[in-house]
Amino acid sequence: MTELSVVVVHNRYRSAQPSGEDRVVDQETALLREAGHRVSTFERRSDDIASMSLARKVAVPLKVPYNRSARADLLARLRTFRPDVVHVHNTFPLMSPAVLDACTEAGVPVVATLHNYTQVCPSGTLFRDGAPCTACVGRLPLPSVRHGCYRGSSVATVPVTVGFLANRRRWWSSVSRFFCISSTQRDTLVAAGMPAERLSVKYNFVPDAGVHRTGRGRHFLYLGRLAEEKGVRLLMAAWDRVSAGVPLVIAGAGPLEAEVTAWAATRPDVRFVGLQDKASARALVAEAVAVVVPSMWLETFGLVVVEAAAAGVPTVAADHGSLSELVADGVTGLTHRPGDAGSLAAALDRSVVLSPLLGPAARALYEAEFTPAVGLRDLVAGYRAAMSDVEARRDAQTVR
Repeated sequence: MTELSVVVVHNRYRSAQPSGEDRVVDQETALLREAGHRVSTFERRSDDIASMSLARKVAVPLKVPYNRSARADLLARLRTFRPDVVHVHNTFPLMSPAVLDACTEAGVPVVATLHNYTQVCPSGTLFRDGAPCTACVGRLPLPSVRHGCYRGSSVATVPVTVGFLANRRRWWSSVSRFFCISSTQRDTLVAAGMPAERLSVKYNFVPDAGVHRTGRGRHFLYLGRLAEEKGVRLLMAAWDRVSAGVPLVIAGAGPLEAEVTAWAATRPDVRFVGLQDKASARALVAEAVAVVVPSMWLETFGLVVVEAAAAGVPTVAADHGSLSELVADGVTGLTHRPGDAGSLAAALDRSVVLSPLLGPAARALYEAEFTPAVGLRDLVAGYRAAMSDVEARRDAQTVR
């Protein structure tokens, strides 16, 4: 296989808010290097905002729509590294889509992974006030400002929405190939008007950590961000109705951490363990009867679902978004009606009996679709397709 040269562009999330997206970027970068490809990372870190001078902090939201310095820095990197392709992940808040103009100027094909719905929703979640929301999809996104969809603040939402409007065409015209991380996400984006011919599905992959479940499991596990859209409050409401006699472990951090901590302190059958490192998280997964993913929002992918499957552990998940795609009810896990505490409780109770059968099926699904080998194959195929698309457009222009 011919070696490729790739520049990976990513604005890392705050350390206090661990991101599955950061993990995906790191795993893909490592995978490419291990396969012999040349990879250069072009990064900004949201953690750096805290140490900025007051003047620079004030300038951050002003540069969200278009950051000229980020464009110049990336252009310099492209001219020295001379990649075959640029892979863009997150550009918010310290890069902006200005980096796409650097790629255009350098004449380098661009692939972008869409980890969320920021192409059609300023907040990227299609979620507001406790329920899925499509108020801004396909129309002027004024509701996002009115409702303060970014961090609950109309003021903070303004630069996000301005950037959304100013850069929509830049994204659609500059990127040769978009990677959607589920078919559900792709269908949603195509329905919202994105160019279908440039949207392909490339699932995230998960390395096999070599930690697999033995036995039936010891607890249910919620592992993720403690936020309303993740269904944490729904899980707490459902737990009162669960009769299986299996304890619940909650691991993670987020805006609802104080609420979860207080609730868990009143429950002898609940243990809150906070944020976990990789090794501890893997051990918790491998000891689970089932991993619980009760998301209220339309997940674009469920990384924890695949991590559980790799360990031979099934998932109990909300039956919507990509979770419906990743969890086959009664085969690799169990699903519940989104937002329905009674349905979630019933699924948890059923999983205690079915888990020994569901776990091996979940592992088989992982081996078929979510291994690093599959991920590398799809990643490189997407890069080569983007390069071919650009070459074909150049040839067509030459003929003219």
